[in-house]
Amino acid sequence: MNPLVNYFRNLQEIHSSQAAVKETSYYGTLETLLNEIGKTLKPRVRCIINLRNQGAGLPDGGLFNVDQFPKNQELEPFTAIFPERGAIEIKGTKEDVKKIAASEQVQKYWQKYGQVLVSNYRDFLLIGRNSQGQPVELEAYSLAPSEAEFWLKTSNPSKFAAEQGDSLLEYLKRVLLQAAPITSPADVAWFLASYARDAKARLEHHSDLPALANIRQALENALGIKFEQEQGNKFFRSTLVQTLFYGLFSAWVLWHKENLNREDKFDWKSAAHHLHVPMLAILFEQIAAPSKLKSLGLVEVLNWTGAALNRVRREEFFRQFDEGQAVQYFYEPFLQAFDPDLRKELGVWYTPPEIVRYMVARVDRVLREELNIEDGLANPDVYILDPCCGTGAYLVEVLRYITDTLQENGAGALAMALVKKAAIERIFGFEILTAPFVVAHLQLGLFLQSLGVPLIEDSERVGIYLTNALTGWQPPDEESKQKIQQLQLSFPELNKEREAADEVKRGKPILVILGNPPYNAFAGTSPAEEAGLVEVYKQGLISDWGIKKFNLDELYVRFFRLAERCISENTGKGVVCYVSNYSWVSEPSFVVLRQNLLKNFNKFWIENMHGNRKISEYAPDGRTSETIFSIPGFSAGIQQGVVISLWLKNSSQQGTKVLFRDDIDAAKAVERRSQLLESLKNQDFDAFYQVSNPEQSNRYSFRPSDVSSHYLAWPKLTDLCKEPPSNGLMEKRGGALIDIDKSSLEKRIKMYYDTSITWEELKTLKTGLTKDASGFEAKKVRLKVQKSEGFQQNNIIRYLIRPFEVRWCYYSKISPLWNRSRPDLWSQCWEGNSFLMSRPAGVANPEGIPICYTQLLGDNDFQRGHAYYFPIRLRQNLEKVNTEDNTQGKLFDSGNFNSPSIKANLSEKSRQYLNQLGINNLDENIENASLIWLHSLAIGYSTLYLGENADGIRQDFPRIPIPNSQELLIKSAQLGQVIASLLDTENPVIGVTKKPTPALQKIALISCTDGGNLNPDKGDLIINVGWGHGGKNGVTMPGKGKAIARQYTPAEMSVISPEMRKLLGTTTYDIYLNDRAYWQNIPARVWEYTIGGYQVIKKWLSYREEKLLGRGLTIAEVQEVSEMTRRITAIILLESDLDDNYQNIKTAVYSF
Repeated sequence: MNPLVNYFRNLQEIHSSQAAVKETSYYGTLETLLNEIGKTLKPRVRCIINLRNQGAGLPDGGLFNVDQFPKNQELEPFTAIFPERGAIEIKGTKEDVKKIAASEQVQKYWQKYGQVLVSNYRDFLLIGRNSQGQPVELEAYSLAPSEAEFWLKTSNPSKFAAEQGDSLLEYLKRVLLQAAPITSPADVAWFLASYARDAKARLEHHSDLPALANIRQALENALGIKFEQEQGNKFFRSTLVQTLFYGLFSAWVLWHKENLNREDKFDWKSAAHHLHVPMLAILFEQIAAPSKLKSLGLVEVLNWTGAALNRVRREEFFRQFDEGQAVQYFYEPFLQAFDPDLRKELGVWYTPPEIVRYMVARVDRVLREELNIEDGLANPDVYILDPCCGTGAYLVEVLRYITDTLQENGAGALAMALVKKAAIERIFGFEILTAPFVVAHLQLGLFLQSLGVPLIEDSERVGIYLTNALTGWQPPDEESKQKIQQLQLSFPELNKEREAADEVKRGKPILVILGNPPYNAFAGTSPAEEAGLVEVYKQGLISDWGIKKFNLDELYVRFFRLAERCISENTGKGVVCYVSNYSWVSEPSFVVLRQNLLKNFNKFWIENMHGNRKISEYAPDGRTSETIFSIPGFSAGIQQGVVISLWLKNSSQQGTKVLFRDDIDAAKAVERRSQLLESLKNQDFDAFYQVSNPEQSNRYSFRPSDVSSHYLAWPKLTDLCKEPPSNGLMEKRGGALIDIDKSSLEKRIKMYYDTSITWEELKTLKTGLTKDASGFEAKKVRLKVQKSEGFQQNNIIRYLIRPFEVRWCYYSKISPLWNRSRPDLWSQCWEGNSFLMSRPAGVANPEGIPICYTQLLGDNDFQRGHAYYFPIRLRQNLEKVNTEDNTQGKLFDSGNFNSPSIKANLSEKSRQYLNQLGINNLDENIENASLIWLHSLAIGYSTLYLGENADGIRQDFPRIPIPNSQELLIKSAQLGQVIASLLDTENPVIGVTKKPTPALQKIALISCTDGGNLNPDKGDLIINVGWGHGGKNGVTMPGKGKAIARQYTPAEMSVISPEMRKLLGTTTYDIYLNDRAYWQNIPARVWEYTIGGYQVIKKWLSYREEKLLGRGLTIAEVQEVSEMTRRITAIILLESDLDDNYQNIKTAVYSF
């Protein structure tokens, strides 16, 4: 629980008891809060209440570095430990902390301990030393202006804590670290981020920012963006704060560089004097103007920041900072601590140096070998751009490469001057965020300084510009010209920066584009010019390819278009090298993008970097594949799988070649990056790649595939149906409309519909129904729903959320209660109907079975890649009988309709095929209408079919071989019916879930470790061994749990034939709920069985961890796991029959 919530709750409980004294009764609450914060620090800081007298009286508490405490030894008698982080003085909530701080007692503590935290539980004031050694108020924090208001607020601890956010915790963390030495870039980054968060919180209390209106407009004009609505305001505030704090940091670094031995103190108020990039200096001056800072409440925070910088041990800090990589390590921790939401939304991630070195080396080699540019990057005619340069990692590595080349070429004493010339005149970087922009200038400046060719102050700068890389490539229109004139008048320095960036965009023959494009766009900032970049990649998606749902809004796609246009249309030749999201390589939505790249470039090299955490990717050795960006102890990296791609355009070459490499696949990111660098030693680089064959049949996929011609001749599932399939429902309400427990759902939804329940009462449930989201204004939606309909008991129905995972949902077609209510799907969900499900392309690895079956309403994410539902039959002409209450949800009752027409969901070709086999009465005969679908189900569960056609199945909806005889079709459909029954959890299966066979009786047998009985009332059915845990935004993440692999026991072996063991696996598992209860004997292949990208049993368990479910399992739920396991076992035992069926049909295929 949030330590602040506990703090407020405990204070309130003690206060309301009427048994407490005003001061000492509350000591424990503050001690607990400080220790909760202290244990997150390294070394830990410990608060101890009531210190012994060390000559200045008895402080109420002290703050200790735990390393001060003796280990395995006793102190000498009467030896006291000095509280390294200061003393604490506490009074009751009525007292004034400033008066307490001025008291004689606090002065004694200060003289003895050097630092005192004064508090009355609602206010905090830190007393320390100034540069003259005199007492000074350092930092203060107030929770409430009065005692009465404080106690009123603590009556709602959660709300009070939410109001504070992390501000008080950050403040107290700084207090605990105030006396600690600041020596490393990470320490400085943390303090800067902490103060920046405080500044951001203060800005957020100013809903309008009139003091900064001119700066806002100037930044919009200069950067070619628009700060729109609250998202735009957030980005603007973030830009202001980053400019202030990184401008301050940059000025401090440059102030230090002026005189390494200086002993005076840094004055943040003169920071602009030290900033040598005119645009940055003027921007800082404008934001930091005293009149603006005072009105925004930022003077105090900047005073604290300046004091923290003056506490840094500069010699130790710069010894690390000048080593190069510390500069980058400095930035990402800052952004993560300062604004993690912004970092995530922008997709800002630190690029490991191995990736940077690899990409720069590959570009240099391709320039030499493919474009015959002898000196590669060092050639003075090679202009280089990183359009999203961040902290400048790629640009520094390019300069390092140029340095080495020049030295190898014997440039002698002029080599470094040539490197500096390149940094100023032909190596460019664009950046839209001010913090990395500042750090990039610092990093390149430090690099040049290390070469002995520092930039001349005020007259020289490197080619890194604060600009929106995605705009400004075309001459300005009339509206833009007016904005430029306005910018020139108000901020000529900003306009000069814009002009310099535009000169690069329109006037320089860029030959190389490289970098790590951001993965996401930030809402509220994208102008039409930027958004229009990807329109060319959407042309024909619907009309030519039948792709109606696509997402090309990820920001990296715009950077692809920028690179394509710059190299192919402007320069006419060159190289692009990006590390980016993997999705563009083969996903259907990117087919037009790939077509464009194939048309405009001659050769591609693509390295799959694996590590896709969104699909839980595994390495060949079975270990989890870490994202390539993962750095132990620093960055967990991104969730998506990534690729490094290099594109070559050579005006003298004809044709296109796509090379794909998939063998750099070590589980650990550090090992995989080592493999990547090692590959640079390969002499014949192309020999390690597979040749891809992009063509229309595979949607121009850049991934190699082995798809047989006969597979491509078979019809896709979408060719079999009359009506296209529908996506499953999409809730996006945090599970508020879905529940494992029917009664809980019913109670919650009744409250939602009940007009006597106030909004505030409903909010206490803390569900997604009271939280605003994109396209969902929660309060307005509730009013709309209440006005449109009343609560309908019949709308609480069974709902398929994952394979073998059935819950309850409340359905309503009133939009946008559900994010996507899919009324077309709902209209086909009636008694007697059923659905086949699949997805438009495989995204999971492993995906397992790509097809499933249900009679229930189902979820969009039933399987990875989004589930599409093919109804077996269609009910049409659904004209509702008029009813007085306009109620919904009685679609299962045919009496509610005017003569509905039911037809088989079969395309014209499917009907012709069945008629040719002598199968008629398709609309009247349910069995005949289902034949082709049940046959498809049987094929989809054949491991032989899945193995032989894996590449083709991954690319699209599965293609199904259709038999050329009625006999084969009916036999296959009968197998499909058995599969359908095993997948249908709503009905028992004789011999499997009811009266199971002897072999199945031994499968997933619930057992007790001591051989005794289990007692649900004593917690024996609680799951607590780590099968799942809560992730961000309420998402459940699977855990390792406790699965013990073993050999079969003799008793188990006695009922399983050798043929069965061959199918089920030679080992089995015991799967534990807790240390006492377990399911005995779940064969290996059953345990690992995967449908739609989900490991079925493990996924089910992940949702039932006690911390998530809030209770133990019921007996019925324990039995559900046993039944689920036996159903999967039965499916696996059918595999031989399913494979034989596929083999027979494959040799007797109907030409569809």
